[in-house]
Amino acid sequence: MSDPTAPRAPDGDAGLLYGGPADPGEETRTLGLLYPPAGRHQDYTSMQLAFVGGVAEAATAHGYDLLLSPARSGTDPSFRRMMTGLRRVDGVVVMEIRREDDRVDHLARTGFPYIAIGRNRTADEAGWVDLDFAGLAGSCVQHLADLGHRRIAFVNRSEELFDSGYGFARLGQEGYTQAMADLGLVPHAYLCGDDLASGEAALERILNEEPATTSLVTMNEAALEGVYRGLNRHGRSVPRDFSVVGVAASPWAEQVTPQLTAAEIPAKEMARIAVDLMMKRLTSPGSPPRHILLKPLITLRASTGQCRPVPGSEPEPEFPEFPGLDVDF
Repeated sequence: MSDPTAPRAPDGDAGLLYGGPADPGEETRTLGLLYPPAGRHQDYTSMQLAFVGGVAEAATAHGYDLLLSPARSGTDPSFRRMMTGLRRVDGVVVMEIRREDDRVDHLARTGFPYIAIGRNRTADEAGWVDLDFAGLAGSCVQHLADLGHRRIAFVNRSEELFDSGYGFARLGQEGYTQAMADLGLVPHAYLCGDDLASGEAALERILNEEPATTSLVTMNEAALEGVYRGLNRHGRSVPRDFSVVGVAASPWAEQVTPQLTAAEIPAKEMARIAVDLMMKRLTSPGSPPRHILLKPLITLRASTGQCRPVPGSEPEPEFPEFPGLDVDF
């Protein structure tokens, strides 16, 4: 016979058991981190590892351990193990939020304590911290426009991530497209895998389709070295002939040559905020959720400069101009 006192799966989650909030004496002193790898080979990118380290460090400061799950969906065995049967964690931090994300849907529906780094409509029911990716991409476009650039491309993340609805990839492209429209410029956005070879290939597509391009905005840190290599192969020197600006973590942006002018992603600070919000959620479960949206400033480094139009890309005037010479016919 089944035990009538055993926890039951909530409606719509057949077989997925949830024991409800733990009593103080049942605390695990462990936080879960739901964070699927985003690398091309199903590995964690350098940016992702910075977030993992930040969450672990912040959790330790509060006397908590960290249990990492690579779960991409609510049906993933890793997610089910974390959420079913004997309680393993007191709460979870969810990352790589998609527009439609059944992990967040389940957590919200069951009332399991969670905080999101990133957001969608369901995440609004809990606390979250996120970057204004649309605003940051727009600021990058404006920075290049202020330097005289008019042909500005956008290198996004992979087609797989974009099509799966990852919020930062969608928001970044929306911000870029809107900023270009506001300036009366034509947008050219490209999806790009998270590796060097894909960066080279993306740059090749950009210059094949629009040889007069003089700059680009990127949210793809892993492909940047490939972009630089492609520019070098085409004889474009950064920043003399071509400017690059991105959204990246400061340690990583400083490792490429020339160093990347970037709107910096404060991974460690975002991780600390997320854990602080989680502590508030666990100690005051009835308090209203807090939503924190960050928009870091662009840090100027060595990868952007004044626009130098590609020779032959600008129309020649029909008649020569002689400033200051008054000719009367």
